[in-house]
Amino acid sequence: MAEPLLKTVQCLSPVGLHRMAYWEWGARDNPRVLVCVHGLSRQGRDFDHLAQRLSAHYRVICPDVVGRGHSDWLANPALYQIPTYVADMVSLVARLDVEQVDWVGTSMGGLIGLGLASLPNSPVRRLVLNDVGPVIELEALKRIGSYLGQPLRFDSVEQGAAYLRGISTGFGPHSDADWLALSRPMFKPDGEGQYKLHYDPAISAGFPALTPEVASASSAMLWQSYDRIACPTLLLRGGDSDLLSMATAQAMTQRGPRAQLSEFSGVGHAPTLVDPMQIEVVARFLEQA
Repeated sequence: MAEPLLKTVQCLSPVGLHRMAYWEWGARDNPRVLVCVHGLSRQGRDFDHLAQRLSAHYRVICPDVVGRGHSDWLANPALYQIPTYVADMVSLVARLDVEQVDWVGTSMGGLIGLGLASLPNSPVRRLVLNDVGPVIELEALKRIGSYLGQPLRFDSVEQGAAYLRGISTGFGPHSDADWLALSRPMFKPDGEGQYKLHYDPAISAGFPALTPEVASASSAMLWQSYDRIACPTLLLRGGDSDLLSMATAQAMTQRGPRAQLSEFSGVGHAPTLVDPMQIEVVARFLEQA
C-alpha cells in the first residue's frame, strides 16, 4: 500500500494557535477533494483503505483532529468540542485552496461534517455520515466514557491492539492483519519502553457533564443543523449500532437532506470502511456526482 504525505495547517482557537496534522493521498493538483474525518478517539490513518481505493479519483485528505494523532493538544480541554473542530476544518479547506469538498465522517467526524455542511455557503458538496446523527443514544456515550481517557500503558503495540479489539467489538469482524494495521497508528512510545494511546486524555473532560437534559438539548440543536443541509447525503448505519438508532436513521431519510440509508449487518458502532463492500457503497455514492 502506498504511503500518504503528512502535513500540517495552523488553526486559531480563542486561546491561541495550534497545529492540525493531516494525511494527504493522491495528486495534489486534483481539484476533486475528499475529506475523511475520524471518530472521537481515533486518527486519520483509519481511512487508509478507503483513501487507497479513491485516491485515483480524488485528492484524499484525512486530518488528525486536534488532540489526536500527530496534531497538537489544546491547553484548554473545554475547547475539545464540535465548534472548535468545525473552525479547524474551515482553515483546512482554505489551505487546500478548493471551493468544494466531499466529506466522509465517522461518528464525531460525521458531526463535524454535519456542522460544516449546515453553514451558509458551505464547501461540502456531498456528505457521508458514518453511523451518527442528531440523536446520540446516551447509553452509547456512557459506554464510550467508561474507557475514554484512561492512563493506560502497554508493553507492545500488539498488546495495545488486543486491548482496543476488546473495547471495539462494534467495529465488526476484521482479520488480524487488518486490525493490527488499524491499531498501529493509535499508539506512540511513552519514553519509558512502553506505549500509550495517541490522543490527549483530556478529550474526555466533557463526559462527566453528560445528562439526559444535556443530550436532549444537544439533539435539538443538531436537528436544526441537519435540517439546513442541502447537499446529497448518504447515511451509513451499523445494523447493531448502539449509538445511531434505527428510529433516528429513518427520521434522517424523511427530513433535511433526506439522506440515503445504507445498513451493514453484523456491525455495530461504527463501520470501519475497511471491508470492500462498505468501501464500494461509499465510492458509488461519491461517484454519482
